[in-house]
Amino acid sequence: MSIAITLDNAAWEGVDANVQALLDGWLAPEGAGVAAGDVLARVVLVKTTLEVTAPVAGVLERILVPAGETFGRGQPLASLRPG
Repeated sequence: MSIAITLDNAAWEGVDANVQALLDGWLAPEGAGVAAGDVLARVVLVKTTLEVTAPVAGVLERILVPAGETFGRGQPLASLRPG
């Protein structure tokens, strides 16, 4: 079973619900093995660059939001298969 990778809810605190974030770039490609805490992507939200990390070790199964695209609060960015 895959885990949805999202930008942490705490990052959205105090941000207007209509604001979109920009996925600045992926640091891990699809199919890459990752450890818990590895940085998977960087996003820009209200002039701040944030890191999206792996919650558990596994394989970055599928990137759902490509670099350069925007996304909203709670939108899955990728799927990770634990293991």
